[in-house]
Amino acid sequence: MFNNIKRTIIGVQTVVKYSKIARPIPSKKPKATGNSIQAFVDTKRLRAVGGKGGDGCISFLQLWSNEQAGPDGGDGGYGGHVIFQVSKDIKDLHLLPTVAKALDGEKGMNKDCNGKNAEHLMIKVPIGTVIRNSEGKVIGDLSRDGLMFIAARGGSGGKGNHFFTTDTQQAPQICEFGADGEDLEYIVEVRSMAHIGLIGFPNSGKSTLLRSISRARPKVAPYPFTTLRPHIGIVEYEDYEQIAVADLPGLIENSHKNKGLGIQFLKHAERCMALLYVVDASLDDPWIYLDILEKELTEFNFNMKDRIQIIAANKIDLPGAKENAKEIQRRRPDWLVLPISAMTGENLGTLLREIKRIYDVHEVR
Repeated sequence: MFNNIKRTIIGVQTVVKYSKIARPIPSKKPKATGNSIQAFVDTKRLRAVGGKGGDGCISFLQLWSNEQAGPDGGDGGYGGHVIFQVSKDIKDLHLLPTVAKALDGEKGMNKDCNGKNAEHLMIKVPIGTVIRNSEGKVIGDLSRDGLMFIAARGGSGGKGNHFFTTDTQQAPQICEFGADGEDLEYIVEVRSMAHIGLIGFPNSGKSTLLRSISRARPKVAPYPFTTLRPHIGIVEYEDYEQIAVADLPGLIENSHKNKGLGIQFLKHAERCMALLYVVDASLDDPWIYLDILEKELTEFNFNMKDRIQIIAANKIDLPGAKENAKEIQRRRPDWLVLPISAMTGENLGTLLREIKRIYDVHEVR
């Protein structure tokens, strides 16, 4: 996996020699100072209601010197559709409303004026959005930019009395009501969550790491399970690429049996292109926690072992952490172990370059 990387161990630091890999660009804009924290919304249940068609009109034309010029009631306009449209500018489903109601068509008017058709309600969703019906069956997979899915069709407009004119009925006094639009429920979820997923036990430093490398502001506190929902940070590079990094909720032993955040957390990890294990190297025997993380992922989905994976030995600024990082590398000779400090920023540049390399290799495949 790492054939194009030359590594030499000096103490506990891994010196990685890269060639032709874009460097990350530090953000010049300061982070917000408010307390608002926006989590990643990856699933949502909504109700889509198509617009009602406009009613037809009953009218009779009256002209100068011809008071019975005949029926002139126009038709009603069509109601709008509710349409999901894929956009690469959208990252999650936080803009998705709980009830999406399209506009109704206008009513028909006299003098054979038809009502205006309503505009469609276009709702932008991220690439990789999966749409399920109320029974949980997949009915839409929006995997490419620009794809659209009609969630609810609008009703057709009713006919005016001019439509019903015949040779035997010259003055009909009937018209149609506009049809109601479809009213359906959906479960919308994002299959592709992020390029890189941060995996680790609670308080291993995942949120601090995401704060250090991006503008995201997940909650950081000295107690477990401060991250209850995923947070996404974007890392920008010199070649204008943007890589999404996800801070996932903490994993504990027996999570595959739905302990702790359980299956809900593991589904988040399944949607990431590559996994970055964040291990607290200051703990006693941190490689034990790494074994538990691997076991939980493979117990949930055996194919997770084939996912691109690297290890970040965090908190090397604390006593004993550097020795533990060196031991993790000795126990995992086939893995790339990067000793870092999310708090002080040590070796974060090397980590970001490695993330970019993984992203480039994945895109080529």
